[in-house]
Amino acid sequence: MSGLPLPRYVSLKSDRVNVREGPSKEHPAVWIYERAALPVEITAEFETWRKIRDSEGAEGWVLHSLLSGRRTALVAPWKKEPQLLVAADHSTPAAKLGPGVIGNLRSCDGKWCRIAGKGFDGYMEQENLWGVYPGEKFE
Repeated sequence: MSGLPLPRYVSLKSDRVNVREGPSKEHPAVWIYERAALPVEITAEFETWRKIRDSEGAEGWVLHSLLSGRRTALVAPWKKEPQLLVAADHSTPAAKLGPGVIGNLRSCDGKWCRIAGKGFDGYMEQENLWGVYPGEKFE
């Protein structure tokens, strides 16, 4: 056990992560993630295994070594339209990011999160991100 709080968000460390039915290599792999940096939520721990849930609600077990503490977020995967990314003043448009875009979370103040990725860096309303809890704050 890690002693870290549950649940908590982390991200996938590699672009090939086997998700298993249970917390051992004897359990069959039920699917494979092929998207490094994808945010997932750890909901349980058993020895070196972590039970994770993704933005679609799918759950399974992965080895802890395949996860990273680096915080990432998905832009509103539940919405059809792109979401506005703004500059530090929270009003000047900086970009529009489509649903499912992954960015690195830099900080969140409970309402806005700074998110950056290839070709973008700005602020998005926290409610439009999957990978951070409502009202969560961190630097």
